[in-house]
Amino acid sequence: MTPFNQTVERSDARRSFLRQAASAGVALAAAGLASSAKAATMPQQPEAETGHEYPMPLPHAMNEAEFRMGVIGPATLSRVTSEMAIDKTTNGRAKEFANFELREAIAVTTVLSNLHTPVPPMDKIAKATLKKIQLATMGKDFDRTYIQAQLENHEFLRDHTKNYLKLSSSATSMPELSGRNLATLALATFTEHVQICKDILFELKA
Repeated sequence: MTPFNQTVERSDARRSFLRQAASAGVALAAAGLASSAKAATMPQQPEAETGHEYPMPLPHAMNEAEFRMGVIGPATLSRVTSEMAIDKTTNGRAKEFANFELREAIAVTTVLSNLHTPVPPMDKIAKATLKKIQLATMGKDFDRTYIQAQLENHEFLRDHTKNYLKLSSSATSMPELSGRNLATLALATFTEHVQICKDILFELKA
C-alpha cells in the first residue's frame, strides 16, 4: 500500500470514529434529557412523610397480625368521630374530609373484620380523644378539634404502616406478603390524609 493510500485509509478511519463518537454523544445526551424529564415529572414527597404530633406510643408491628391490630383501633375511632363530624362540622373542607374519612374508615374496618381482626377496647388516649370531640362546641372549635384528632390518628397510622413494611421486608410467607400488599395500599391514603389535615388546620387557624 502506498503512503498516499495509507493516509487516506487513516483519514477515513478517523472520520468513521468521529461519526460514531458523535452519534454516541447524541444518544447519551438524549438519554440524559429523557432521564431529567422523567425526574422532573416524578411526584415530590409531601411534607406528610415526616414529623408527628400523636400522643400514642411509637408503633413497631413485626408481623401482619400486629399490623392489622394496630390499624383497626384507630380506624374504629375515626369512624365514630367522623359520623359525628358530618353533622357538626361547619367548615366546608372539614365537612368534605369527614365524609371521605367516614367512607375510608368503613372500608378499612370492614376489610379488617373480614380478616377476623379483633377490635381492641379503647385505651385512655382514644377515650380522651373521643370525649374531647364530643364536648367541642359546634363551629371552629369542633372543626379544629376533629381535624387535629384526625391528623394525630393518621400520623400514627402512617408511621405504623411504614414501620411494619420496614420490619417485615424479609417476609416470604403468603400471609405476610398479603399483609404487606395491604399496607402498601393503605400507606398512600394515610400519608395523603395527613397532608390534607395539615392543610385544613392551617386554614382553620388563619
